[in-house]
Amino acid sequence: MDELNVNKEVLIDNDYATLWYYPDTKIIHHKLKKFIYGEHLINLLTTGAEYFEKKGCKKWLSDDRNSSALRKADIEWGETYWKQRIMKAGWKYWAKIMPNLEVGKLSMKSLIKEYSELGVTVELFNDVESAFKWLAEQK
Repeated sequence: MDELNVNKEVLIDNDYATLWYYPDTKIIHHKLKKFIYGEHLINLLTTGAEYFEKKGCKKWLSDDRNSSALRKADIEWGETYWKQRIMKAGWKYWAKIMPNLEVGKLSMKSLIKEYSELGVTVELFNDVESAFKWLAEQK
């Protein structure tokens, strides 16, 4: 089951990804449907960051099973524009479902290490339900 039966708002739903906001737990959740890059990735992350700021969120659930390694340009965009914004907004907890592909897992490991060093608590999960449950329990 990929859809959680909880109160949610759909922020984005296209061929690349779905982005939800859960008002009761203040969780942002993205599910990548296929390899995402460039403007689609930037739109996804920017929309999530806007809700993070606007709603006072601290928790993000990343379902990246269907993705792969990030492109260098997208990593650089994240470093330059997204990281400072999301950390300033108060990001504390990241529930992560890793990409199925090994190359994607390797790409994510360095990002996980980086955000952990910035104070984000990162937990890895195999399914959405467990990830959501853990995030919902964080204060």
